[in-house]
Amino acid sequence: MTEKCGVVGVSLGGRDAARPLYYALYALQHRGQESAGIVTHDGFQQHSHVEMGLVGDVFDEDDLDVLNGSSGIGHTRYPTAGSVDSCCAQPFSVSFKSGSLGLSHNGNLINADEIREELAAVGHAFTSDGDTEVIAHDLARNLLEEDLVRAVKRTMQRIHGSYSLTISHDDTVLGVRDPQGNRPLCIGKLDDGYMIASESAAIDTLDGELVRDVRPGELVVLQEDGQGFDSYQLIEEEHTAHCFFEHVYFARPDSVIDGTLVYEARRELGRKLWEESGVETDVVMPVPDSGRAFASGYADAASETTADGEPRDRDDDGVEFAEGLMKNRYVGRTFIMPTQDERERAVRLKLNPIKSTIEGKTVTVIDDSIVRGTTSTQLVQLLKDCGAEEVHVRIGAPSIVAPCYMGINMATRGELIASDKTTAEIRDAIDADSLAYLSTDAVADVLEKERIDLCLGCVTGEYPYDIDGEETDRDVSRPDLGSRTLPADD
Repeated sequence: MTEKCGVVGVSLGGRDAARPLYYALYALQHRGQESAGIVTHDGFQQHSHVEMGLVGDVFDEDDLDVLNGSSGIGHTRYPTAGSVDSCCAQPFSVSFKSGSLGLSHNGNLINADEIREELAAVGHAFTSDGDTEVIAHDLARNLLEEDLVRAVKRTMQRIHGSYSLTISHDDTVLGVRDPQGNRPLCIGKLDDGYMIASESAAIDTLDGELVRDVRPGELVVLQEDGQGFDSYQLIEEEHTAHCFFEHVYFARPDSVIDGTLVYEARRELGRKLWEESGVETDVVMPVPDSGRAFASGYADAASETTADGEPRDRDDDGVEFAEGLMKNRYVGRTFIMPTQDERERAVRLKLNPIKSTIEGKTVTVIDDSIVRGTTSTQLVQLLKDCGAEEVHVRIGAPSIVAPCYMGINMATRGELIASDKTTAEIRDAIDADSLAYLSTDAVADVLEKERIDLCLGCVTGEYPYDIDGEETDRDVSRPDLGSRTLPADD
C-alpha cells in the first residue's frame, strides 16, 4: 500500500502564504512523495509552482519568493487515479472568465469518467486523465452560473466518491469534505489567520491551534483577511464512511482525526489485539515504524492480564516490549527492486534484527497489515535465522480481502493474500507459529463508531459507494447526471 495525498490551504492577515504552505506540506510529506505544488494569489493574479518530486526538492528559495500573496493552497501527491507524471501533479490550476481557480484533492471519484465525457461533449478540453481536473472543470462551469457556495454545492451533488479538497478562487480559500467524510480534513487557527489541512500535524508545524474537523458535507470558506471562516453545511447523509485505515496506518501518530489522537487509537487497538488473541511469549516487538504503537498497547495490556484474561500475579510482568528490528531510513521502497532476489535483499537492507533481543526467545511481532504476504514471510524467516524459537504474528487491523477504490493505491484482489486464503493458510504461507488479526468490531469500538459509519470495504468487500461490480454496505447510488442540461461552452 502507498499513501494517499495531502492538502492544505491558508488565508493570512498580512504576510505571504508561500512559506507556511511549504512547511505544512513538509508535515504532510508522508501522504505522498511523487509531486508537490503550491498555488497563491496576491489579489490581482494567481501564482503557481508545481513539480514532480519531494517537497524539499520541488521548492527552493527563489521558487517561494515569487509565490506572492497572503492566501493559497498546497498539495503533496501519491497517485491513486491518473498518470504518474507532471500533468496530474497538483494543485490543478485553471483560469476562466469568472476568475482563477486552484484545486487540491485527496481521495478518488467513482464517476469521474462519466463527468469528463459529459463536459468534453460541450467543449471542455482536458489535459490529464486524473479526476482532480474533472472536479476543477465542473466547478469552473458552475461558477459561471452561480455564486461560490451554490457552485460548490452543485458540483458536490454531481461527483460521487471520496474527496477532501482545498480550493482557491482568486484570493478566497475554501475546504470541502465529501458527504460521508471518507478523507480527513481539519481547520486550524494561526496567530494571523486560519488554515485547512489533511491532518492536524500540519497545523502544529505552524504553531497553530486545532479548531475542529471539517464536517462531512461541509464547505468552509476562509475569510480573506485571516480573521475567521464561514461554514456551510451543503449536504447531510444519514451515515458517514470514515476510512479506518487513516488511524491504522496512513496518518501521522501525532495527528488528531475526527476527535481521536491517532497514536492513542493505535495503542488501544494494540490492547484490543491482546484481549482478542494475545499469546504468551518472551518479547513483543513492532515492525518499525508502523507497528510501534500497536506493540506498545499490546505489551501494556499483557502486563495487566494473562492471555486467558486473568489478572497477572504481582511478580509476573507479562510480555516484554522490545525493539528487535532496527530500520534503515535511507533505503527506498522495496517494490522498486527489479528482481525477487533484490527485493528479498532489500528487506535486510531496510530492517536489521537485534540478535540479543531475539536469539533463544519466543517472539511476537506486530504490524499494521499483511498485503501480499511477501514482506511478512521474509520477516518471519529473518527472525528465525536470528535464533527465535517461535515467531507469532499479530496484526493491528482486520485482514485485507479487497482493493480500495477511495484513494489508497492498494493491490488487486489477485495480489492480496487474504482474498482467497484463510488465516491458517496465511500462517502456513508466511511460516509463522501463529497468526491473528484484529476484528472489525474492535476497530469500531476503539474509534467509537458504528460499523456502518466506517469505510470497511477493503476488509469486508462491501463499500459505501456505488462501484461497478462491487457490493455496497448501504443504500447508495451515483448521481443522475442526465437530470441536468449543460449549456454549450462559451
